[in-house]
Amino acid sequence: MSNVISPAAFSARLADVAAATETALETLLADGPEAKGSDRLVAAMRYGALAGGKRFRPFLVVETAALFGVPLQAAMPTACALELVHCYSLVHDDLPAMDNDALRRGRPTTHIAFDEATAILAGDALMTLAFDVLASETAHPDPAVRIALVLGLARNSGVGGMAGGQMRDLAAEGRFAADRKPLALSEAEVLELQAMKTGALLAYACHAGALIGGASAAETAALAAYSTARGVAFQTADDLLDAYGDAATTGKAVGKDATLGKATLISLMGTERAHARLEELVREAGAALAPFGARAGMLAAAARFVADRKA
Repeated sequence: MSNVISPAAFSARLADVAAATETALETLLADGPEAKGSDRLVAAMRYGALAGGKRFRPFLVVETAALFGVPLQAAMPTACALELVHCYSLVHDDLPAMDNDALRRGRPTTHIAFDEATAILAGDALMTLAFDVLASETAHPDPAVRIALVLGLARNSGVGGMAGGQMRDLAAEGRFAADRKPLALSEAEVLELQAMKTGALLAYACHAGALIGGASAAETAALAAYSTARGVAFQTADDLLDAYGDAATTGKAVGKDATLGKATLISLMGTERAHARLEELVREAGAALAPFGARAGMLAAAARFVADRKA
């Protein structure tokens, strides 16, 4: 039985999960009694989290959990928790002290729409809300699974994951050097940086889905191999978009990596080799899913989507 999913079928499923995620986030970010006196903060949280987007990380949680028969709504709390952390990271990454971006998803970034202080607090609140959601019984009835979900998200978003990767990225720009000169990183160093900054949350998505679904050690290992290949593919495609993409299509500024002198896979490999490596990674991701057969069709299509995306 073939596990090939058509682009149209994949896009439809991605849109369905995105819509379900948006609805769930709307509920989580409703202006309830606990937010009394913090209307501006809640408004900024909603602005940063309800800006649409592909909701790719929630999709990975949902589809990984589906491998083990977990329905969408049962996986949605964990999917939302991960997306809240992702949204907080975007709000903070856009700040003047970080990437200094004025545009995100085709509209003003949160600190432009509100102000820097409000954006910082909105990011803080989105991140803490994520752990509130994961600690709730709605995330999973088994307390041991909830603890594992919380631990995994903390480690993948903290100093050993996304935040640590962001710090390495800033250092690579020469932010902390006396001469402000960008660092010359090796390919291995760039891969490690990107695996932390971008890959960690993407990897957690599949890990979380495996936890929710009660995956075996062998199944978890197969999903980890898939996540590694797909994560590098995601960042390689992202680097290509920054180098050659169009701001009107991507919804954010492009060409910033070269301006900042960042060491990327594109600057190290060259465009031709990067494109070839991207295709290899898609094949590696698909091969890692072999133990799941046709059930993993959507996840295999996700790797293809990562390579082909234009935004």
